[in-house]
Formats: sequence, C-alpha cells, structure tokens
Amino acid sequence: MLHNSYEVAKFVPDITTNRWVLIAENRSKRPSDVKIQATGPVNKLCIFCPGFEKIPGEELYRIGTGQPYEPGWKVRVIKNKYPITDFHEVIIHSPDDTHDLDTLPSAQVGLILEAYRARFNANRENGHVIIFNNVGEAAGASIRHPHSQLVVVPKQINIDTLKQEPIGKDFGETSDEVLADLALVLQDAIRRLLFHLTVRNPAHLHPGLPMISFKGEPAYNYYIDHNRDWYIRIIPRLVHRAGFELGTGLSVNPVDPAAAAAILSEAPDPQDK
Repeated sequence: MLHNSYEVAKFVPDITTNRWVLIAENRSKRPSDVKIQATGPVNKLCIFCPGFEKIPGEELYRIGTGQPYEPGWKVRVIKNKYPITDFHEVIIHSPDDTHDLDTLPSAQVGLILEAYRARFNANRENGHVIIFNNVGEAAGASIRHPHSQLVVVPKQINIDTLKQEPIGKDFGETSDEVLADLALVLQDAIRRLLFHLTVRNPAHLHPGLPMISFKGEPAYNYYIDHNRDWYIRIIPRLVHRAGFELGTGLSVNPVDPAAAAAILSEAPDPQDK
C-alpha cells in the first residue's frame, strides 16, 4: 500500500496480475444529477452553473473574468470534493449546462484544451497526470453539466496507457496553434460519432453492421495520452463489459474499427446544412 501524500485512496497490489487496484471509498458518496427514468433525464440543482461557484469545491484556475468564486468565467477548474487521489480536479467546460464539445463554439472548445494544458503542467511533477471525460450515465458521468476530470496517480504505479518517462515534447508543450487545430478536429470527431449513433444508425445504411441501441442517451469517454506522440482516444459506450470480458481481460467489439472509421470519414459534417 502506498501512502506518501496520497492518503485519499489506497493502492493495493494484485500479486496475480502485477497490477494495482485503487480503493476510494469516498467515491460512493458523490452526488448525482444524472438519472434516467421512463420520462427522460431528471436534473437537480446544477452546482456547476454560474451563481453557485461557492458550493462545489475549491477554485484552482479559471479562464475568463471575475474574481475566484464569482461569475465571469469561461472555463473553471475546481478541486473534486470526492477525489480518487489527493490530486483530483474538475474542469467545467463552460457556464452552459446544456451544450458540450459537439455543440459549443469551436473557440470555447479551444479554451477547454487550454485549461487541459495549463492543469497538466501545474500537476506534472506530482505523478502521472490523467485527463479524461465521461459523457452519459453509461460512461460513468454523475453530474450532467459538461465537465472533464484530471487525476494524478503516483509515479510508482504502473499505468498501461502511459509510459513511465516522457521523451521529447508531450501534451504540456503543445502550442496554441496546435490546440486551436485540435479543437476543430476533436469537435468534428465527436459530432460525427454522435450523429451516426443517434440519427443515422449505421445498420440502416450499412446492412452488414449490427443495430446499435442505447439505454437512455448515447455515452462515450475520452482520455489524453500525454506523452511523446500524444493522442486523444474516444471510446463509444455501446456495450457493457460482461463476464467474458471481465474474466479474460479481452474486449469484444461488435463493429470492425476499419468499417466504423470508413463510415465516419465518408459522411459530411453533420453541422453542415
């Protein structure tokens, strides 16, 4: 078990797989305003909206105007009140609680990426920095207001998706010009994904592909691999990991990635009218 300054969570080694298991009991206490019922989504008080800045957690960073804990921000970063580790932050995408990356102005998406870079650099000496986004209940989202999260894991912990020591330029050294281009690419990818999964189901246009259905709303995750040749990985949540996947560690994908890529790339931008 690792202690150091990471007293929020317990890191327990699994001697059979040489992997670590993270135990964070306080996560079960975090609030949720994402509930799917027969009548549709039910929203409670939105603590991430302007006017409630003093409620959700300690403010760490903002882009925009205004004093800490006051309105005027465009992107806001706070400490997570129910953290996984001692370094766990929430990056609130905008004051708007209805629009996310696919429908926000591209300039706002650029500001979100700027916040990612700033908080990555602020935390990089503390350990492995993981920036990720959960959209939809099936993807693990508990608060409906669009937001991402940043978690720092001790350097002693082996993480499959991250190399131990970055070499060369990493995400934290990305230029403003590249972030502006990335905002357009990320937004376009998410728009196409959501459009095809909700409006033009691939099974209707491509009979060889399976029909896709959702419980509630479409869901996806993405995370950033911050090291050399960094990238963003977007993961649609079409199926749940079941007994076979959990027992073998293998993933069963009902759609060939090459076919999915072809479908997403051949279609026009869904925003074009």
